[in-house]
Amino acid sequence: MAETESTTETAAGNAGASKKRKSVVGEVTSDKMDKTISVRVMRIEKHRTYHKYIRRKTIYKAHDEKGEAGVGDKVRIEETRPLSKTKRWRLVEIVKKSTEAV
Repeated sequence: MAETESTTETAAGNAGASKKRKSVVGEVTSDKMDKTISVRVMRIEKHRTYHKYIRRKTIYKAHDEKGEAGVGDKVRIEETRPLSKTKRWRLVEIVKKSTEAV
């Protein structure tokens, strides 16, 4: 009987783990919009034919409720429900503030 209860608990635990949202770290490229930031996320992938490593970038629009992130900041964003036509991410934390004066 105890075995059945433990398997149910682990099954319920796995269900919660599968709903974990994607989280990425990137650099803020623009904060000119109201409550929105543009975040550039860099990744490295290998070219299929030439086997050379290439840097690729993706720019995400993220929701910044308090407007605390600035250009050059390194931030962590997390996937969320659609907030507008292009905005599907939200700001979780500022990993490192930019030292440059903008």
